[in-house]
Amino acid sequence: MTLTRKLLPPLALVGALALIPVTTSSLAAADVANYRELETFMSVYERVKANYVDPVDDHTLIKGAIDGMLAALDPHSSYAEASDFLTLKTTTDGNYGGLGLTVSTEDGAVKVITPTEDTPAWRAGIKAGDYITHINGELLYGLSLDEAVDKMRGAPGTAIKLTIVRPGRDKQFDVSMVRERIELRPVKWEIKDGVGYININTFAANTGDATKAALVAIDKATGGHPLGYVVDLRSNPGGLLDQAIDVSDAFLDHGEIVSQRGREKDDIERYYAKPGDLAHGLPVVVLVDAGTASAAEIVAGALQDQRRAIVMGERSFGKGSVQTVVQTGPQSALRLTTARYYTPSGRSVQAGGIDPDIAVPQLSDADYKDRPRVREADLRRHLLSEAKADDKLLEHDDAVDPRFSASAEQLEKKGVKDFQLDYAVKTLRRLAPGGAAMASVDSRPKSR
Repeated sequence: MTLTRKLLPPLALVGALALIPVTTSSLAAADVANYRELETFMSVYERVKANYVDPVDDHTLIKGAIDGMLAALDPHSSYAEASDFLTLKTTTDGNYGGLGLTVSTEDGAVKVITPTEDTPAWRAGIKAGDYITHINGELLYGLSLDEAVDKMRGAPGTAIKLTIVRPGRDKQFDVSMVRERIELRPVKWEIKDGVGYININTFAANTGDATKAALVAIDKATGGHPLGYVVDLRSNPGGLLDQAIDVSDAFLDHGEIVSQRGREKDDIERYYAKPGDLAHGLPVVVLVDAGTASAAEIVAGALQDQRRAIVMGERSFGKGSVQTVVQTGPQSALRLTTARYYTPSGRSVQAGGIDPDIAVPQLSDADYKDRPRVREADLRRHLLSEAKADDKLLEHDDAVDPRFSASAEQLEKKGVKDFQLDYAVKTLRRLAPGGAAMASVDSRPKSR
């Protein structure tokens, strides 16, 4: 959607404020305060324009002011122009040339949030929590996030070398790979020991339809008798809200899916499931980890609160905010945080995440104990939650459980490459006969 209202230049805006009639003392005080702030801005603007060591154009200064204004809000609000706008658009469309990484900046360094499955970065072994210090030998420190991402992206087939600092390792190391056309297949499915496995790796424009198609295909492949479903949302960075609603709706027959609440108390939108559970009431396990974010957390939270699925794995990322993208010109857009979202029971996911019903460590990852988890609460200026995060779930205490005592080497000898998935499939196989799986879901405590 294009914003048709034209923005006033700063001097015109100051003049317009001066012409606003004052009706009350409080409004007058507010106008005076606004005028002083804008006057300060214009003073700095004119000083930079006149005295900076090199000539600088108006567009550069205004763009920098906009970037600074949005950077003072939260990590997810931004303004994109030209190539940055195309990056925003292609990422949403799920088609771009690059490595398949979701990254952020921390104290001037580029930090990996999660690699996307089946992309060059994922195959090269880059992990969440890694720091990227150099690209092709060039230092990244101090670059903006958009500048760093722009250097990682490029024409498919071109080589790139990243220098990685991984907490827990004594020395940095280089990783070489080749950029690819990242055409994300948002949903993949297969049958594992009679259980339907649905891997959702992003929430792009067709994720809802692809999930429904996977459910139909699994039903057909098993002759209408799958034992249940594993929905894998691990390392899923999220995406479009409407697709999260569609995916949740595929497993629900009724009830609320999610609500989003803006600045005002009455600014609430609620979204509900339509009749028709495409999984036919069969048991569902949802896998989550520290890379499960945003739209993926909406799905996990909805199925958990509606007692429709057992959530298994690690606490999720905790991005519980809604960004509205408004196109402000032919090649520019404003991405602004406008609301928080809440699960059906009224839980805010922001900075707290979704706690699994069954905490299962990824034992097949030899470094799982030592690797730091990067979550929303770790990001500078993250939006505060309106509810305190539940710290009851300790990340690695599960290792003392005898079920989770095997080492990665022992599991590899047994042919188990993905312990969390293996545990989920075996859980469904144990519980599915006689409907015991859903009885287990419904017997969980109602208060969380």
